[in-house]
Amino acid sequence: MSQATEYIKEVRANLAQRDGNQAEFLEAVDNFLATITPVFEAHPEYIEANILGQITEPERAFQFRVPWVDDAGKVQINRGFRVQFNSAIGPYKGGLRFHPSVNLSVVKFLGFEQIFKNSLTGLPIGGGKGGSDFNPKGKSDGEVMRFAQSFMTELQKHIGPDIDVPAGDIGVGGREIGYLFGQYKRLNGFSGGILTGKGLSYGGSLVRPEATGFGLLYYVDAMLKAHRDDLSGKKIKLSGAGNVAIYAIQKATELGAKIVTVSDSDGYIYDERGIDYKVVQQIKEVERGRISEYAKRVSTAEYSKGSVWEAPIDCDVALPCATQNEIDVDGAKLLISSGVQVVAEGANMPSTPEAIKAYRQAGLLYGPAKAANAGGVAVSALEMSQNSQRLAWSFADVDQRLQKIMQDIFQKSADAAKQYNLGDDYVAGANIAGFLKVADAMYAQGIV
Repeated sequence: MSQATEYIKEVRANLAQRDGNQAEFLEAVDNFLATITPVFEAHPEYIEANILGQITEPERAFQFRVPWVDDAGKVQINRGFRVQFNSAIGPYKGGLRFHPSVNLSVVKFLGFEQIFKNSLTGLPIGGGKGGSDFNPKGKSDGEVMRFAQSFMTELQKHIGPDIDVPAGDIGVGGREIGYLFGQYKRLNGFSGGILTGKGLSYGGSLVRPEATGFGLLYYVDAMLKAHRDDLSGKKIKLSGAGNVAIYAIQKATELGAKIVTVSDSDGYIYDERGIDYKVVQQIKEVERGRISEYAKRVSTAEYSKGSVWEAPIDCDVALPCATQNEIDVDGAKLLISSGVQVVAEGANMPSTPEAIKAYRQAGLLYGPAKAANAGGVAVSALEMSQNSQRLAWSFADVDQRLQKIMQDIFQKSADAAKQYNLGDDYVAGANIAGFLKVADAMYAQGIV
């Protein structure tokens, strides 16, 4: 057994002993460790400095109580979290997720992934993540506002434009960002760079709402073109109906592909003629309704209960844009038998390890989340730049920068895979390319 293999095994054993109950975090770490051995074989100095031990331990993590009053006058209590994972290349950057599934393990898994995702963008931002087990679904605007104000009252003690800049994630859209920003301003004065995903009227960036969905398609387009193909005429199976999914549908349509499914936690829509993103946007973002409404408004659409990944629908490309572990090995095998050529992840860790193994065995082109869905944080960093300069760039300017960043992310991943003789393994390529930049910075800065 090589020194690198022994070292990685030792770090993993220490994590299991410390964090054995954090399944999501350990899954993310295992997916990363499975690809990184060649780097430590080439860089024994990283072993000496225990870079892997450092990078898998957050620099700090906060858990706090969030009390708020509902519309009935009853006091409710939720938990808030912020994990500041790594600041070697810049201030902590990562979203806030409001969802009942949020716990320390989920936030650590997201924050760990964010380190490498942010590194891949080429922009000077470190990795962090946060959120709460609060569920905004079914809550009034007043309840969401009171919760957000209480959450920010504690969070604001630990963040700042040059320290930690949160953004949105699942359950945190424009409404929630507005309330969070308002409370921060109330307590600290106006600071445009404290949150990203803001409204255009108070420092937000054009393309930020579209960024993750657009970026996902720019990444897929780059991956296909590297294999002498493109999106024109491709039939795409997609999950989710939130921000990422909506704008992925829009950009896919613009690039000549056809999205035939969209879903939420209750069921999915299938429309052979193609999904209309504007109808989805009206139902989900304006009316905050369920995706079943789509079939009532579009005569060619069919609604079914259950997971879209259990439905035998032929497709060329699959874009999971809902949540973690939504595609298991059976879902992966069904995709393969349905003719899929490409899987690219719009959500964070939506494929189980067994599903990823099935993709690889089938020879699919596979774009992992840390690369394929980095468009959101990329434009968040561009929003930070505009805030710092007191400027507002045009839609076309930001979109062009986003497209270039996503093309570069693919190329960095492809180049790293080639450098380490890993063929078209873009998972390993993304992990290695993202890791090397952070590891070099950590090594240069010493034991801190």
